[in-house]
Amino acid sequence: MNNLVTEADHAAEKAIFEVIQKEFPDHYILSEETGEIVMDSTYKWIIDPIDGTVNFANGIPICCVSIGLEQDGQMIMGAVYNPIMNEFFFAQKGFGATLNDKLIHVSDKTELIHSCLVTGFPYTYLDEPNGHYRCLRN
Repeated sequence: MNNLVTEADHAAEKAIFEVIQKEFPDHYILSEETGEIVMDSTYKWIIDPIDGTVNFANGIPICCVSIGLEQDGQMIMGAVYNPIMNEFFFAQKGFGATLNDKLIHVSDKTELIHSCLVTGFPYTYLDEPNGHYRCLRN
């Protein structure tokens, strides 16, 4: 179940593509499911239609739609929406980040012992010795 793709992934991706291509027909799109729709554009949309597909497929409400926008190789905007928990995170370069329109910020904790870490590991590390450790170390 490490490379699970659901019908919902494809349906969500199709809906996202339709909106972007209608509003920005000349923009480049990179999506987890389809791959690249290459256009000669300074803008690139980066999409994961269901980020946390394994959670989604198992009824775990920790999954979302993740969309980023890059211009000239620099991330300028990102949005993450969890419809199950009604959480909408949005960030724009130079303007900070919000959760449901309320400004958010990183923790002021300075010591790891007093911190809470949340991780996600790429599946490419599963078969490598100490793969997850290497991912954290980098």
